[in-house]
Amino acid sequence: QVQLAESGGGLAQAGGPLRVSCAASGSIFRINAMGWYRQAPGKQRELVASISSGDSTNYADSVKGRFTISRDNAKNAVYLQMNSLTPEDTAVYYCTANVQHSLLRKSDYWGQGTQVTVSS
Repeated sequence: QVQLAESGGGLAQAGGPLRVSCAASGSIFRINAMGWYRQAPGKQRELVASISSGDSTNYADSVKGRFTISRDNAKNAVYLQMNSLTPEDTAVYYCTANVQHSLLRKSDYWGQGTQVTVSS
């Protein structure tokens, strides 16, 4: 099996930076696309950012210019650098990865989530 473990969440001040990390472990041949989702109370889960195996990135309009997604293939990790945080960024952040187990097998995996709370 494959597990995704998020870290780096916590309490941040408005305007400040925070970086969340996600490391995959288990039976991995290759990780294809990776991404970050978030879900705030009373809101639908939304895609925050994604990154392809070729490092092509996409961002939600609400975080463009503030957040940066990156990956380290040697560590099977994906990161989300969050700058200029606002209370609207408060949510549980989930990482996801499409993992290639072999030429014939691939699956999507989700982390347990890490809480990010931004104080005003």
